[in-house]
Amino acid sequence: MPDSAASRRTAVVIGGGMTGMLAAAVLAEHADVTLVERDVLPDGPHPRKGLPQARHAHVLWSGGVKALEELLPGVVDELVGRGARRSRIMTDLVSKAPSGQWFRRFHHARHISLLCSRDLLDSVVRARVLADRRVSLRQRTEVLSLEGDSGRVSGVRIRTGDTHATLAADLVVDAGGRGSRAPAWLRSLGLPPVAERTVDAGVGYASRIYRAPGTTADGFPIVNVQADPRRNPGRGGIITPIEGGRWLVTLAGTRGGRPSARNEEFVPFALGLPHPVIGELLAGAEPETDVVTTRSTANKRRYYEKAARWPDGFAVLGEAVAGYNPVYGHGLSAAAQSVVALRGVLRRHGLLAPGTSRRIQRAAARPVENAWNLAVGQDVFYPGASDQPPTRLEKNLAAFVDRAVDAGSRNPHALRILLDVMSMEKPPARLLMPDMLALVYLGRKKPPLDGPPLTERERAAATA
Repeated sequence: MPDSAASRRTAVVIGGGMTGMLAAAVLAEHADVTLVERDVLPDGPHPRKGLPQARHAHVLWSGGVKALEELLPGVVDELVGRGARRSRIMTDLVSKAPSGQWFRRFHHARHISLLCSRDLLDSVVRARVLADRRVSLRQRTEVLSLEGDSGRVSGVRIRTGDTHATLAADLVVDAGGRGSRAPAWLRSLGLPPVAERTVDAGVGYASRIYRAPGTTADGFPIVNVQADPRRNPGRGGIITPIEGGRWLVTLAGTRGGRPSARNEEFVPFALGLPHPVIGELLAGAEPETDVVTTRSTANKRRYYEKAARWPDGFAVLGEAVAGYNPVYGHGLSAAAQSVVALRGVLRRHGLLAPGTSRRIQRAAARPVENAWNLAVGQDVFYPGASDQPPTRLEKNLAAFVDRAVDAGSRNPHALRILLDVMSMEKPPARLLMPDMLALVYLGRKKPPLDGPPLTERERAAATA
């Protein structure tokens, strides 16, 4: 249960990004929270320093949408009121699988995604959290180290300009993202290093915002051409409708086939994808921005939940635990679900119960594991992605997933189950249940589609 007002505790959250904000909202049930951010957070839906991936397409899958709404009730309606859009999967999605099949579209309301720019998403969440008087923000402040010892963390040492200080805390949550220094901090307390794994497909991203062409500003589907990890280089792209009647277009390619930052090469690259539909749709669109690129897209995971020793008073969440290749769109959803797990542990045990931090780490690892398996199950097959080649288990699982995707592209019942997993509402093990196995190996399947299932009305709207 939340700690009473008479026994208010203190907590520190490192990092003012999405994970940090959501964690602060949860911790405010139990403590007065200080959120430490090394940069200055923007006022409104504007780019945030230190978040290059924000310039690229983001899709918040239904598992993440539900987690976000659970943590901040009413926030999804607020986002929609600001221009975000609920998109029904598969009704509002035109998608080509890595293995080449086009998924059929059908009326389906069980799985949705939330479409908007990352700037809008962050700004609405940030405003909601910082309006809570129990949450205070310290900007332009760097965390230098953890205070305490190998048994319990008692706070953090910080620097603001030339001023050093110590913030005491009953719980410190590191939500510092890919640049987290938790491994070094834990070693300085005398704790052994934790296991890590990196799978880097070498993907580079290039993105550009366009004014939606013709009459496509309202209701146009996501258009997604997924890369095939068995082709070298692997190339893909996505058109994501966002607020303001715009398209956020992201193109991707692996080593030897990455998109460039040159404006004049953007559409030609799109036309050279495994299907040219994205390039064809851009022919009638007017760009609003120059191309921006990012190449820091490795999947990297730290297995804190398996640490032999773990101090009370400290937890790590979000991309500080695992960062994923953004192409799969699961990072935000996994982070939100991890914060839901944090909330569950704190409501059951409070901040100070012995072992609470280890419980948090283990509970947060479940959505991390799901997102990791979805990303690495594809990326490990790109040449040079990992020091270790794919294991026999990974190869067998990938072969089965290919068959599941094929079944999903030709059987709506199989696709609904596949979407349970892709939307992060069910773990990947859901694909191995008897009903899905029957659909994969015995179910009736329609013939593959021979092209993207855009309607004539949608094609006409793009050129109107």
